[in-house]
Amino acid sequence: MVLCGVAAYLVVQYVTGGGGARGCAVVSASGDGAAYEFTPEQAENAATIAAVGTGRGLPERAVTIALATAIQESGLRNIRHGDRDSLGLFQQRPSQGWGSERQIMDPSYAAGIFYAHLAKVPHYTELPLTVAAQRVQRSGYPEAYAKHESDATLLAEALTGRAAATLTCDGRPQHTAPETGPDAVRAALVRDFGRDALQETGAVVGGTPVPAPSPSPSVTATARGRTVTVPVPEGAKTDATGRDERERGWQLAHWAVANSSALRIERVTYAGREWTVGNHSDEWRPVASEGAAGAERSAGAVRIVAAQ
Repeated sequence: MVLCGVAAYLVVQYVTGGGGARGCAVVSASGDGAAYEFTPEQAENAATIAAVGTGRGLPERAVTIALATAIQESGLRNIRHGDRDSLGLFQQRPSQGWGSERQIMDPSYAAGIFYAHLAKVPHYTELPLTVAAQRVQRSGYPEAYAKHESDATLLAEALTGRAAATLTCDGRPQHTAPETGPDAVRAALVRDFGRDALQETGAVVGGTPVPAPSPSPSVTATARGRTVTVPVPEGAKTDATGRDERERGWQLAHWAVANSSALRIERVTYAGREWTVGNHSDEWRPVASEGAAGAERSAGAVRIVAAQ
């Protein structure tokens, strides 16, 4: 009985990332009380999975399938072990042609190769989640993905930007935080959204002019001091997946909060709402200095303030 109890505890720790370590949460925008709590590491990985999916023009359903798969396979942790030679967020195997060990341990690559396989599944958006995931993963336990669908749906709504101001983190810096500051934020944006997701003509990041990437990208980023400003076109224009520009803004804002521990991000502002590390990190608050007109103007940009 003791051994069974220990085993059950270890399984919970594996899935959740460790007791007492939860520093992020997503709450339902519908007010039904649904919520998902996870660690900063898990939040960062989930945000990467969502960014890679939307960057490929895939629908929210694809992101939901990917997130449910990663929750089941790794607990949203980029682990270096698994069954046989399985590795990473999706437990992909180098010996089965998923890529090299180094590639698979790159969350952006792992998510991208998952989506590449998913896109080949005929009518995957119409299939039950567990069936679509199994067509990609070929797991010995195909029914396991279904139990994560509600959590993955909640995460996907926030991380694709469809649900506004629903993801928060406490923002406590990681002990092994990488390089911080505007340069690190920009590099992480390019890592997850792609090098052509940012148009930076004339921008100066960390004192260095940044050339414009080619071909022409869809979003602009500039940085001044400790702030990275990512303009988001205003309006209700939709892209090929049916996502409007406001959703794009909230995706970027939630991405920044999800990466707040790793990149030591202190403040994120969008659409008249503000997340700040510290006492009020459990919610998005109205920007005190902005009235209704100011809030509408601020909808045109996501502002990310990072520690130097």
